[in-house]
Amino acid sequence: MPALKRFAAAAWLLLAYTLAVVLWGALVRATLSGDGCGDHWPLCNGVVVPVDASRKTLIELTHRVTSGLCWIWTFVMWFASRRLFVSGHPSRRAAGWGLFFMSTEALVGAGLVLFKMVASNPSTARAAWMSLHLVNTFLLLAALSWLAFSAARPEGVRWIVSGRLKRLLAAAAALVLLVGVSGAIAALGDTLFPAEGLSEGLRQDLSPTAHVFVRLRLWHPLIALLTGVYLTLLAPWLLRQIEHDLARRLSIALMGLVVLQIAAGLLNVALLAPVWLQLVHLLLADAIWITLVLLALSSPRPAVDASLSP
Repeated sequence: MPALKRFAAAAWLLLAYTLAVVLWGALVRATLSGDGCGDHWPLCNGVVVPVDASRKTLIELTHRVTSGLCWIWTFVMWFASRRLFVSGHPSRRAAGWGLFFMSTEALVGAGLVLFKMVASNPSTARAAWMSLHLVNTFLLLAALSWLAFSAARPEGVRWIVSGRLKRLLAAAAALVLLVGVSGAIAALGDTLFPAEGLSEGLRQDLSPTAHVFVRLRLWHPLIALLTGVYLTLLAPWLLRQIEHDLARRLSIALMGLVVLQIAAGLLNVALLAPVWLQLVHLLLADAIWITLVLLALSSPRPAVDASLSP
């Protein structure tokens, strides 16, 4: 049992560390440091340790090193899960999916560098790469959340949500992914095409000749607002239908996070998206996603009465 407790603690720490790595990756994008190591990967400017590195190089190199440590940690967790859990155990499967998405995360990151989808590149292809990167990151966080949640219970936890609850949570997940993708592209627009004032930014957003990244800055708040309304309707309904204490607490947390995220989004627009606020905005988005995952994992079995609706 002590070994299982240590494994569960390590899984939660891995999730927290991965969140920090994700935020540093956003800093790389926001500071246009994605080309800090040139178009070399995994080397940095053709060497292992660059000499007299610039600020951009240090930011990008730090992200690569911390990401590499993240992959190694995930591999160790996968290897340990095969020693601690029998074949087919939920925690063992979660560790496998965590390693899979951590590996694809590294491949997408390498593709961004090798195909020069970084720094000041304004191509629509970069938007596609960023969307893929965002979706993979969220799936990675989902797998690591599942691993941490399941490892804390000897019998593990499986994905067996069914009925109306499954459909409602799936819709919530799809909406959050859509908001995340639109937000990532809008943030890129803020970085590549900064405005000197709120009125100038609005004129850019409404201009028919504006870059697609800029025009999406207008659509992202609308998509986010509609998603926020859906989530704030879903959470109270869950509170009324679910008697499981943890699920109820997560429903309350979901409502609070949505309110904070909407406030952060409005402040982000008003302050013209400073880097620190972009990071806070992303952290809240990640927290909402993880809360949804934990809510699905902690929901009662069987699901709530399908005849009820939010």
